[in-house]
Amino acid sequence: MKFIKQIIAVAAVAFATSAIAAPAANEAPDALVKRISSEVLDTAKNDKDIQAGNTKKVMDLVETKILPYVDFERMTALAAGRYWREATPEQKRQLSTEFRTLLIFTYSGALSQVRNETIEFKPLRADPADAEVEVRSQVNVARGEPVLLNYRVAKTPAGWKIYDINVLGAWLVETYKGTFNTEISKGGIDGLIKTLAAKNKQLASKPLATAKK
Repeated sequence: MKFIKQIIAVAAVAFATSAIAAPAANEAPDALVKRISSEVLDTAKNDKDIQAGNTKKVMDLVETKILPYVDFERMTALAAGRYWREATPEQKRQLSTEFRTLLIFTYSGALSQVRNETIEFKPLRADPADAEVEVRSQVNVARGEPVLLNYRVAKTPAGWKIYDINVLGAWLVETYKGTFNTEISKGGIDGLIKTLAAKNKQLASKPLATAKK
């Protein structure tokens, strides 16, 4: 689970470290990611409560500026793999909710730590007719080599939405799939839901500064 948290932490930093913001009609997927990044960056760097790790402020930022652009149902379905098709509608709802909550806690913990990182986006290699594209970028950190960070983005009726993130060659969904399969093999879908709920309860009891550890 530590590596998974590191992946999400870097992704959260990326959402908060771009200096480009140009919302426009028929917004391109790479422009969307850049815009989200700028909006989150401006808020995170100018709000002393967020810098201090204020749980409500940070989670409100995640809820309003990041989550509307993430397809959690698709992300959960991909992570659950074949077990998703076997789940009941209620199990799907509960699993998506708990997975979404887990990612919210992890994103929030990372955003409270954002300081001076920067991000560079690579040219988008896609055809205008493509329904799914990969947005490529790198996060520049104060110490060490840049961290490669890519997004899988799909066109939906509600616009472009992110459904997977790759950090240093590891896709978030694929990484979680192993964890999900292990828990499902032990206790079924309900067992996985119970495990995620327990983890979320644990994270809810911790200050954001320690939630990502």
